[in-house]
Amino acid sequence: MSRGYIIPIGGAEQKIRDRGVLRRFVALCGGPEARIAVIPTASQLADTGPRYEAIFGDLGVKEAVSLPFLERADCQRDDWLKKLESVDGVFMTGGNQLRLSTTIGGTPVAELLRRRNAAGLHIAGTSAGAAFMSEHMIAFGDEGSTPRSDMVTLAPGLGLTQLAIVDQHFRQRGRLGRLITALTYNPRPIGIGLDEDTAAFIAADDSLEVVGSGAITIVDPSDIDFSSMDSARPHDPVCVLNLRLHVLIQGATYDIPSRRAFAPSRGDAP
Repeated sequence: MSRGYIIPIGGAEQKIRDRGVLRRFVALCGGPEARIAVIPTASQLADTGPRYEAIFGDLGVKEAVSLPFLERADCQRDDWLKKLESVDGVFMTGGNQLRLSTTIGGTPVAELLRRRNAAGLHIAGTSAGAAFMSEHMIAFGDEGSTPRSDMVTLAPGLGLTQLAIVDQHFRQRGRLGRLITALTYNPRPIGIGLDEDTAAFIAADDSLEVVGSGAITIVDPSDIDFSSMDSARPHDPVCVLNLRLHVLIQGATYDIPSRRAFAPSRGDAP
């Protein structure tokens, strides 16, 4: 079986009007036959799970259920694990990505999500949920466009992909510098910077399609031929040479294995 879609969303997705990103996710999961589990662990608001249940209900899914894994012990619950085994899609909400990693990381829930995604389950995450999806997660960092030696802190993520590091609220919060900093630590994955109300739909072949009203910034470090990260002192700016950057809008695509970007067709662009 082919892997399911991995869908990081930049946060603040439209929930009332257009709902383009959420509609596309629901369609992938089966439309009116879809069963979706909401994981609101990142949020500290009690109404986050029920709110997304209502949103997906309004979008016409067959079932939407919130699984509020608040403690690590919750990740052992057989009834919730069985529910995750039966759904067509999983949606992780925003909040604090460290709540996701410290609560779910290393538990049967994390193992089940990786296994089921590899077998075809579609998994989306918005804001903190998006950051948590990759192998290396941006835990927190500073704003600004210039990379600095201690600008970002990384932590282990869920590990659905090893090919990208994800950052969210990208243009709105000026996070280019911290994404570049994360990539200079080890320039193997690409960086995906997601504007709000914008998603990267990453298919089983690791092709990426942009859906939403904003843009996605792709930072490709594969051709870096110099970085001063190893010699930079705390708070120092970092020199990086030969970094490649793409800005992609609705309908544009990017092939992660070949590191090639493609413009949207005239009918797709907003």
